Amino acid sequence: MRVRDVMTRPVVTVRPDTPLREAVTLVTEHGYAGLPVVDEDGRVIGVVGESELLRCVVDPDDVADPLVGDVVGGQVRVGSPVDREVVGDVMVRPVEVVGPDVEAAVVAGTMLTSGTRCLPVVERGLLVGVVARRDLLRTLVRPDDVIAAKVRALLDDYAGSRRAWSLVVDHGQVGVTGDFADDAERRLVVALCRTVAGVGAVHLTPVPAPSLAWDD
Repeated sequence: MRVRDVMTRPVVTVRPDTPLREAVTLVTEHGYAGLPVVDEDGRVIGVVGESELLRCVVDPDDVADPLVGDVVGGQVRVGSPVDREVVGDVMVRPVEVVGPDVEAAVVAGTMLTSGTRCLPVVERGLLVGVVARRDLLRTLVRPDDVIAAKVRALLDDYAGSRRAWSLVVDHGQVGVTGDFADDAERRLVVALCRTVAGVGAVHLTPVPAPSLAWDD
């Protein structure tokens, strides 16, 4: 399963000149782990998340260590009133991004190692999605019966009554047994199965259709 199968799209983005209060509203009311910051050409130049926003709304007098804050321009900045700030003042940069064809399990490992909660998904330099920890959890542990129902619906839409394929899903591993017309159809079946979130691997077992014998 690849990032493109689990990422969130369309993507909600902000600009460097977006008021922080607007960014806070997006994060708190819609549950986003972070917001990609894009320039006028739609290219990702940073990310702003809950941690960066929280530092701007906390009164410095409530912080035990007055040096808690972001490092901007080589100097430590302390949380300041959110109404006087814009996203460009607090966003994280440079930003780590991921491609849409990276395996979801690899991204999960990267997030655990780096502590990142979300990653912009970039293809040919442009933002195409966002993948968050909750996206990975939702799909990597998806129930087998849900996966099976989704796969069965796709295969039925494609083949209808022309193919009598049997289907088994075990811990996200999909097994399809039956008669396949040719290599092209086998590749198509695998591709269809892989579009379903939660599918880890697809295994095909070709079984020739029984031939009809006619009595003289």
